[in-house]
Amino acid sequence: MASPFDGHEVDRALRPSSDGQSFDLKRALDAVVVLYAEVGESASTARSLGAQRLGNGVVIGTSGLVLTIGYLITEAQSITLLTNDGRQIPAHALGSDPGTGFGLVTALEPLDLPPLPLGDSRGLRPGDPVILAGGGGRAHALAARLIARETFAGYWEYLLDEALFTGPGHPHWSGAALIGPSGALMGIASLQVSQLLADQRTTQINMCVPIELLPPIVDDLSHGRPARPPRPWMGLISQEAGERVVVAEVAGGSPAEAAGVRPGDVVLAVAGQPVADLADLYTKVWALGPAGVDAPLRLRRGGQLLDLTVHTIDRATRLKKPRFN
Repeated sequence: MASPFDGHEVDRALRPSSDGQSFDLKRALDAVVVLYAEVGESASTARSLGAQRLGNGVVIGTSGLVLTIGYLITEAQSITLLTNDGRQIPAHALGSDPGTGFGLVTALEPLDLPPLPLGDSRGLRPGDPVILAGGGGRAHALAARLIARETFAGYWEYLLDEALFTGPGHPHWSGAALIGPSGALMGIASLQVSQLLADQRTTQINMCVPIELLPPIVDDLSHGRPARPPRPWMGLISQEAGERVVVAEVAGGSPAEAAGVRPGDVVLAVAGQPVADLADLYTKVWALGPAGVDAPLRLRRGGQLLDLTVHTIDRATRLKKPRFN
């Protein structure tokens, strides 16, 4: 059976070779599956993430446990896994963790695939060789290198203290497996971002979530429980503009909209503490307490200073719960 990623293969010159590897490359790649999720047009995330989502997952347990990136399965009503030998296996979303971005699903029929062992990316150094693998076998695997380990702040109220950046970019990265030199899983790919080169050209690289963030939360996720107290959510889509944090969009029906925050507002302070960048904004809001806490914001709108209070919520309360296929 053809892969849905046919036509988006990794360039042959960039594919990993089994020669010189300390592990069985085919066995490792067989643990990576294509993941297709249907969400439904009425889902709150359908507009931003799509009602049909295509990505990848990694088998991490003999009982059919599959790790992916959470946005692929958020509000999913139907999930199908496609193995490298062409089998289509129905699956069910167990849960996703907004703090890390990880998502877990369980296969509803036997996968009969060897799980990929979990590693620890903290032993990787910039320049080390890695493989970024999507479902579909070697044609969809990329021989890459770790470029950097840096803080990443996402515009959707998301923050990783140490994200992994690899290059070159993978053509279908969502949920792809980051495999280290020993054949262990080092992370899950989340995004593709642009990197500015020394000659001012740009190239595409991938941001991956480190795998060592999974063990502390995997038991809760696999049982459908929140892995941590819910963080306060405002409903802001913000971006850095020079040394300013600017509101680009306000989610409809969100606490920020109810408080009167508007696109174009510059966020100056949280609870009287100056805001330096996106990471600082999120850190200061989350330090106020769990979801439901009031977040006092000082904003600049044109030449006017405004003090508004956002009554935060748990974002999960806006999402549709998964159901069994």
